[in-house]
Amino acid sequence: MPRSLFSRACLAAALLATASAAQAQDGNLAPEDRPLPQKQYVLDLGGGAIVQPRYPGADDYLVYPFPIIAVGRFYLPGLGQVVDGDVVKRGFFFYPSFDFIGERKASDSSDLTGTGKVNWALELGLGAGYRYDWLRGFVELRQGINGHHGQVADFGIDIITNPLDRVEFSIGPRASWASEDYMDTYFGVTPSEAAASGGILTPYDPDAGFKTVGVAARASYAWNDKTTFHLQGGWDRFVGDADNSPIVTRGDDDQFSIGIGVSYRFGFDVF
Repeated sequence: MPRSLFSRACLAAALLATASAAQAQDGNLAPEDRPLPQKQYVLDLGGGAIVQPRYPGADDYLVYPFPIIAVGRFYLPGLGQVVDGDVVKRGFFFYPSFDFIGERKASDSSDLTGTGKVNWALELGLGAGYRYDWLRGFVELRQGINGHHGQVADFGIDIITNPLDRVEFSIGPRASWASEDYMDTYFGVTPSEAAASGGILTPYDPDAGFKTVGVAARASYAWNDKTTFHLQGGWDRFVGDADNSPIVTRGDDDQFSIGIGVSYRFGFDVF
């Protein structure tokens, strides 16, 4: 599946944790320039709504809710601040990565006639990247649970600008790789499924490999020191074995997404 905006929004919020100390007037700071509260724990929590394909390769779209979760600071007794986002804009950063893929069933579209049900899947993993001023690169690795048990790797590069006061804008290319288990689950067609489709689908057994390439963009507006509004959009195009899947051929190999959200920053001490 092209990486959902749900995941992109979470990544965007997580990258807010790489904020640097302010170098402008407080009232004009962009989201990543706001200094973090001097607390043991700083969290950005929020949510929004996105429009994205109904399932991987679908040509119809639905609106889904998504959460925004970011960790700016995190304290562990005996270790101290294991996460501290109040750093300069040069260096490595790490963050949790997760995604959710909804259930898919034959009744979702006539293009899926004869296919078996695919349960919802949760993907959990880690992300890591490096930022140098206005340029940021990252990679995410996730393990599937429930609906699929494969692995997914996402890659991206962003150019980061501040075109207006309180506004940050980033845009850059994306690529996504998936293991054979993932590819079989979402793009494969078994002989029995092909027979049940009445000739609509043909048997197909994809291999592991890159499944999409695309572009993602994000604009964030700092309403004040704690509240941030987000607008994100993306385009992914299937490549390789994913693009050759009968499910994608009958659907759409171009996948678009757009979403809006708002997050609020909480800071507190426990120890």
